[in-house]
Amino acid sequence: MIQMLTPEGERVSSGEYDAFAAELTDEDLRGFYKDMVLVRRVDAEGNALQRQGQLGLWAPLLGQEAAQIGMGRASRPQDFVFPTYREHGLAWCRGVPPETLLGMFRGQNHSGWDPQALRFHTYTIVIGSQTLHATGYAMGIQMDGDVGTGDLERDAVSIACFGDGATSQGDVSEALTFAGAFNAPVLFFCQNNQWAISEPTSVQTPAPLYTRGQGFGVPGVRVDGNDPIAMYAVSRASLDSVRAGHGPMLIEAYTYRMGAHTTADDPTKYRDDAVTEEWKAKDPIKRLRIYLENETDTGEDFFTSVDEEADALAARIREACVSMVEPDVSEIFDNVFEDPHPLIEEEKAAYLDYLDSFADTAEGAR
Repeated sequence: MIQMLTPEGERVSSGEYDAFAAELTDEDLRGFYKDMVLVRRVDAEGNALQRQGQLGLWAPLLGQEAAQIGMGRASRPQDFVFPTYREHGLAWCRGVPPETLLGMFRGQNHSGWDPQALRFHTYTIVIGSQTLHATGYAMGIQMDGDVGTGDLERDAVSIACFGDGATSQGDVSEALTFAGAFNAPVLFFCQNNQWAISEPTSVQTPAPLYTRGQGFGVPGVRVDGNDPIAMYAVSRASLDSVRAGHGPMLIEAYTYRMGAHTTADDPTKYRDDAVTEEWKAKDPIKRLRIYLENETDTGEDFFTSVDEEADALAARIREACVSMVEPDVSEIFDNVFEDPHPLIEEEKAAYLDYLDSFADTAEGAR
């Protein structure tokens, strides 16, 4: 497993990936720290708002911040990310406002962002299906000639996000088959948080997940998913390789889901609290803070300012959530196709007439 920052905040060498880590300045690392703290606060507010009845559901991210921020900051603007429903850190990196995520889990928007503008697909609930979407998109990149040109501003990668549980889905195997057979420029990004809802990875496979792609011609690497430096370095190296036309790759970010699968889940029913306590010592934010305090000129004022910014963000999120206005019901029809479609327009008109009939009935009753 590739590790470059130990849980004790000690910087260690990783050989071939050191050159990519060397790109990071102290300011970059402070940026990683800030990203992780703010994303964790977004996650905490999502949990709290769901418990208060303001959201229908929330999928916690706690413990996986380094994996997502490392990958997100290593990607380029032209890369396209295909997320699951837990990619709040990657959403943050791609510019999706946290309030928009809350609106989705509140049931008041239909994703709420333009996937093409942000190069970030809508959240996917069906387990593993986004890996097929990502692979198909990567084949499109290939057909457009936007890979292997040597132009870093043009060459693009498709990033397929999925969890350990999704590796048991046929969709993931099919995506690996197509990616390997067609040498598609797709990076498979598996966040192994060790629990597929209530089932541990050990009951799915005896082999490490990073080896899952080998039979399909997709090489893999396992990274300490709680190490933001290693996640960035390995992601940069892998993305550059795929971008250069060397074929698909798979990264397994070995991490741990500190919270519930979703707010509809109770992990105390199936998980040993002692193991969870062990993973608290591997916290990604804690280890990066120790490094910044001991190895850089980062002062206490920086950490205080980040905490204050997190408080302000939390207040903004709470206010935005409780004051959301119900969307116009017709919006559900507006983005089915990029251009107007006669069948959709017909269905929209029929549905609006149906809704108007209730208003007519109420008026007649008065």
